[in-house]
Amino acid sequence: MNKIDIIARRIMGWKLNRWDRWYDFENGVFIHEHEFQPEQNLEHAMIIVDRLKQFGFTYEVKDTNQVCFNDVCASGETLQQAITNAAYSIAEVHSIDDAWL
Repeated sequence: MNKIDIIARRIMGWKLNRWDRWYDFENGVFIHEHEFQPEQNLEHAMIIVDRLKQFGFTYEVKDTNQVCFNDVCASGETLQQAITNAAYSIAEVHSIDDAWL
């Protein structure tokens, strides 16, 4: 699994449907790989921010290229890369599920 796939599954709660798409059970839609590119698209990265906020994480921008979710901080070449890197750090340690709600 790559970084985006881990975020999609563990944070967003999407299930792998096919090698190039996930299924979002909450909204009943398929999300193709090209439709979720949080490292390149700030709107997509903000979907991750919103999801983590639902789980009680506090989002803070430390610098133009550094963000924190609670005590998990990360940086990147862009803000969206920093968000994605921080979310990936969280997803590596935790599997976010209904217990976090």
